[in-house]
Amino acid sequence: MDAKVEHAPHPFDIATAVEAGDGRWTGYTSDDYHAFVGQFGGATTATLLRALMQHPDRAGDPLALTVNFCAPVGNGAFDLTPRLIKATRSTQHWSIDLTQPDTGVAAFATAVFAQRRETWSHQPTEKPQTTHYEDTPVYARAGVAASWIRQFEFRFAENEPNFGGAPHPEPASAHTKVWIGHAVPRVIDLLSLSAIADAFFARIFHVRGELLPIGTVSMTTYFHVDAADLAAEPTTAVLGVADANVFHKSFSDQTGELWSANGRLLATTHQITYFKA
Repeated sequence: MDAKVEHAPHPFDIATAVEAGDGRWTGYTSDDYHAFVGQFGGATTATLLRALMQHPDRAGDPLALTVNFCAPVGNGAFDLTPRLIKATRSTQHWSIDLTQPDTGVAAFATAVFAQRRETWSHQPTEKPQTTHYEDTPVYARAGVAASWIRQFEFRFAENEPNFGGAPHPEPASAHTKVWIGHAVPRVIDLLSLSAIADAFFARIFHVRGELLPIGTVSMTTYFHVDAADLAAEPTTAVLGVADANVFHKSFSDQTGELWSANGRLLATTHQITYFKA
């Protein structure tokens, strides 16, 4: 899990690249991050965040990011329209839309950036007990249809999914612990965290033991570290802990935590997801 330097452009950076324009930015989808329908939500999230982080008026690092997925992001080009809503001495509030000609607004986000300062710190929550990254086998992705899954390495420490057999006769646990990193090693940064926050398999897949039509409707990620914190502790994988509270009338929630191997809580995430079952 030691950090490695990649000299060639990483597939993740290619997929989330943006080009600045006159008030409007441009991006392009990547076949490497295609989901069952449209682009993988984590790639969309990271692209929106990258555009904001590269904006010349941005100050600070992301503190909170909420993305609403209105429609599948189709293959090809899309436009991004960032807007600074409000700035204070410590925070900035942004919005950004992703549009395509045939769809209109396919996704939009609000983000809070903060200039963190050294102050009193305390982390009352503790990293869950689990197997070490090196001791956890890599998840076999054979038969997985969505190309984005092959762009990440998953090592399930608890509740590894098995979609090869019959669905569970009774609902199983929605709780998982899994080490997640890029399949082509890449140092984890804030963009990686924003994408990995959506890289958990849908909770209903674990509960039902089968693949079903699903889609993230809205997702919020809270960042508990800044770029300097991540640079001081470079790593290529994080421990993800995910669970769900309710499945009801076509929608379910998902909660997630992203941890460093040394026990630092890097980010937490919450989302609401549509399912058809």
